[in-house]
Amino acid sequence: MAVLYVAYDASRLLANNDLGAAVARAGRIGHLEGDWDLNWEHAFNTVFVDHAWLGVVADYWYSSAHYIVTVAVLVWLYRRSRDTYLPARRALAIVTILALGLFLLMPTAPPRMLGGYVDVLRLHAHDGWWGGDASAPKGLGGYTNELAAFPSLHAGWSLWVALAVRSATHNRTARILGFAYAGITALVVVGTANHWVVDVLVGWLLTGVAWLIAGGAARCAARRLRARIALALPHAVRGAEPSR
Repeated sequence: MAVLYVAYDASRLLANNDLGAAVARAGRIGHLEGDWDLNWEHAFNTVFVDHAWLGVVADYWYSSAHYIVTVAVLVWLYRRSRDTYLPARRALAIVTILALGLFLLMPTAPPRMLGGYVDVLRLHAHDGWWGGDASAPKGLGGYTNELAAFPSLHAGWSLWVALAVRSATHNRTARILGFAYAGITALVVVGTANHWVVDVLVGWLLTGVAWLIAGGAARCAARRLRARIALALPHAVRGAEPSR
């Protein structure tokens, strides 16, 4: 996971920084959302701007929760059950790789780079450690890929948290909190004007695909293990028989 995170940060060196193309791609997303009545960004952004306390909370959430919560759940799974941890870890790696590929292939400008939207993190930069360049710490804006809007990895990782908690426990409260975290994260990334609604939906879709792939790989591994055990068992029984 550390290697994937380094690769994610290093992607800015490989990504196409053509702002014009990225803005044009964002415009096409906006038109698509309009056709499907999904263009909710402006309404949410207005709420986060008009209520300063909500904007500040959202800024802290956006800049830190996806790191802290994802790592915490990963460690919790590791300590809880190897059978749950391994496929969940694979799913997290797969969705990160898929998202990284799309970042490089389809650089897309977030709403805050277009007219009519307010960059909420920039608006409250004096209240936290982030600067005016996405959620990067002050002075480190050059180390983040600001055109990595499509898909939303914040949304993808938050849904991964919800699915991981659901797979690891039957506790109703924990499951509800997991999906509530995913829902709040979706509102935050859209309301702060860092992602389009489509970015969130595609991030969730990639997470679902990654989860299915990882689960299928785990089932295949389990079948192979059972087959090896079944083949080895007769030999072990014969070897244990007393000689006549």
